[in-house]
Amino acid sequence: MSFLRLRPIAGAAILALAGTGLSELALAEKAADQIVRFGVTGPDAAEVDDAVRAASSLLGTVRDGNTEPDDLYGAARAEYASIVNALYALGHYGPVVHVLIDGREAASIPPLEAPKRIGLVTVTVDPGPKFQFSDAVVAPLAPETRLPEDFARGKVARSDLVRQAVQTGVDGWRDVGHAKTKVASQRVIANHDNSTLSANVQLNPGPRLRFGTLTVKGNERMRERRIHKIAGLPEGEVYSPEDLRRSAERLRRTGVFSSVTLTEAEAIRAPDYLDITATVVEERRRRYSIGAEVSSLDGIDLTGSWLHRNLLGGGERLRVDAEIGNIAAQSSGVDYGIGVQLDRPATLTPDTTLSFKTAFAHLDDEDYIADIVTLGAGFSHFFSEQLTASVGLEFGYAKVDDFFDEYTYEYLNLPIGVTWDTRDTKLDAQKGFFLSTQVSPFQGFNDTDSGVRITADGRGYLTFGEERPLTLAGRAQLGTIIGSTLLGTPRDFLFYSGGGGTVRGQPYQSLGVDYPEIYAEKIGGMAFGALSGEVRARVTEKIGVVGFLDLGYVGAMDFGGDYGNWHGGAGLGVRYATGFGPIRFDVAAPIEGSVDTGEGVQFYIGIGQAF
Repeated sequence: MSFLRLRPIAGAAILALAGTGLSELALAEKAADQIVRFGVTGPDAAEVDDAVRAASSLLGTVRDGNTEPDDLYGAARAEYASIVNALYALGHYGPVVHVLIDGREAASIPPLEAPKRIGLVTVTVDPGPKFQFSDAVVAPLAPETRLPEDFARGKVARSDLVRQAVQTGVDGWRDVGHAKTKVASQRVIANHDNSTLSANVQLNPGPRLRFGTLTVKGNERMRERRIHKIAGLPEGEVYSPEDLRRSAERLRRTGVFSSVTLTEAEAIRAPDYLDITATVVEERRRRYSIGAEVSSLDGIDLTGSWLHRNLLGGGERLRVDAEIGNIAAQSSGVDYGIGVQLDRPATLTPDTTLSFKTAFAHLDDEDYIADIVTLGAGFSHFFSEQLTASVGLEFGYAKVDDFFDEYTYEYLNLPIGVTWDTRDTKLDAQKGFFLSTQVSPFQGFNDTDSGVRITADGRGYLTFGEERPLTLAGRAQLGTIIGSTLLGTPRDFLFYSGGGGTVRGQPYQSLGVDYPEIYAEKIGGMAFGALSGEVRARVTEKIGVVGFLDLGYVGAMDFGGDYGNWHGGAGLGVRYATGFGPIRFDVAAPIEGSVDTGEGVQFYIGIGQAF
């Protein structure tokens, strides 16, 4: 009988072993059940069975629909290495593996005699004992480097721990400027007599280096000087992998390039410089996009944008956005607007973007009609990929007509905002959180009051399971205006509740305040709060269902006053996953509140989750 017997292993081999995964395991076993059979022995049979099935070349081949004899024969020959690598990752270094094609050992079948028909492939695995570390050494280490806790004498000698420990040691030296750290020697020996593994790896940190010259390749319209400015690579300073990563991210963030790669030079330039090459591929200069959202009561919202990348050859972005909203809405007229924004990256610092913008909007709401013009400039700063801040100065002019009078608002606004976003994806988040707050002092002119407008938006996500994940999503919104009077505040600064962005099942902006002593009709409030909760369940790979509850509150002057009301909505939704985000279909109805703001069922259609 022929079989594969594993004996002592070379150190170079253990550092190159690949990890294993368990994705789509159930599907693989189902599809291969009639073709591939597994048998595992030993005290750790369940753990080993899961690992070898996940790593199986045969299961992967059948899962991909390749069941021809030549495909199965090739996968069977590769099965030995796949399973052995998986067992090394569990600490088993003396396994016995058989792969039988209709009773014949696959390793003993010459390629020229490959079978023309395959009925059943049987895989049997005796993993042997688990090995423990007799020695676990990676040295020398940079100051404050901490190796994995389980990489220690007496612990299970998993192969991935050796790789992690070596990588941790190399990264520790690179973090303090030793960019050319490498493995100087390695001695990894499996002792089968006492089931132990001795791992001793010596590192050569090499010299401490500084950033040298940044060379740019691949740019066409983009000026090289601006690439240097945007990248912000600290030439002449001590090498840092984090600085290199951030330079690449700054170039990608401009949107000018479809590909950005920063490569370290092979050789050190005297005395201690490490030159860097930036290879870029420029994106198409223009992009167009359109969008639509439908609500049974609020009508149709249509949006479109036109983007010109690298407008002047320095990474500038010119964006024009247009929107027509509330088409065929039952409780308001048609809104429309257009905005133009020009962004220039790397202004003042490599992480600071300067923006100029102007916008015009016509709002035809239930209780007023307004024409609004804004003109402003501002800076946004990226502290990290997750944390950003912005500050600006805007002039606003609004002409408002309602049932009783005409109002003119003129003001200077100083919006200051901070956003912290750790979501895994923006359109269909399953984990992480989103926090955004803005404080906007405004100085009114003529009959316009002065004050401060404060808003906050927080969202959180928690997901259970992998194959059919269940996601709990929550959102809280808050808004308040301090220092101005109700009628002296620009009308578009006031808060309403209702509609897809606040309370589904209630008409758009249906909840304001009734303050008869000041204003005989409904008007927006100076205090606002909203809570939303969703349970998102994946039914199939493409289809998901959602249950949700939304609550909203609007107060005339503050929270909890005599002129504050709340309302709510609840419903169910369906999601269909696409490559660019889920298509959303929600059906919602109003629930009891302190005032009756809506009745009947409403539906919402859009792209991406509601929040």
